[in-house]
Amino acid sequence: MIVKTRGIILRTVKYSETSIIADIYTEGGGLRSYIISGVRTQRSKVAMGLLQVMSLVDIVAYDVPNKLNRIKEIQAAHVYTSLPFDIRKSSIGLFMAEVARRTIRESEENAELFQFLFDIFKYLDETHERFSNLHLAFLLELSGHLGFRPDEGEYTEGAVFDLRSGIFTKNSVGHSHFLSENHSFLLSQLLTQSWHQSHLLKISLEERRLLIGELLKFYQFHLDNFPDINSFKILQEIF
Repeated sequence: MIVKTRGIILRTVKYSETSIIADIYTEGGGLRSYIISGVRTQRSKVAMGLLQVMSLVDIVAYDVPNKLNRIKEIQAAHVYTSLPFDIRKSSIGLFMAEVARRTIRESEENAELFQFLFDIFKYLDETHERFSNLHLAFLLELSGHLGFRPDEGEYTEGAVFDLRSGIFTKNSVGHSHFLSENHSFLLSQLLTQSWHQSHLLKISLEERRLLIGELLKFYQFHLDNFPDINSFKILQEIF
């Protein structure tokens, strides 16, 4: 069986002297791994730039159950014009791609999640607005697709956000894993804005650094075996 679908490349690894294996989140079949043959040769018809992490692609692939399948054809679904060349944009994009790869485990269709990921990478490439809050908004939006997004309706003035329970509360949480009142307020503001309007929020560099680290802890409390995110360190250095 041959399938045609859009995809987002989340990781590539060397498979042989001439081929790679690509982890691609697909519109039609969720997270899939494919062999792409002959791309590491001078005669390859596929440019390696097309196979970089974050690339948005259209693929034609073989689909045989319980087998590592091969891609027959691949081309760009969107050609980036700024994201790979802007170190601040690319550091955010690589962070989002790594988080997506570490959290999405289903090999089944999820049209809403795919469209969100496709749109946010495309937006990051095209936007001329400030994008320094985008990775914060990304984590919150993704948590909704994964089933543990905080409820902004629970927030009241003076509440704190309990990272373990995932709720806003004015009661004593009995542990140290919670946000301060100020950071809990900022979180509530992020939750009330759509991700493509996150540039409207004024968040300082130090506040942003703390919030991103705490949200990654939030993910660790709510997802089994959620690892450290390597690109987070790069993100901290760039910003």
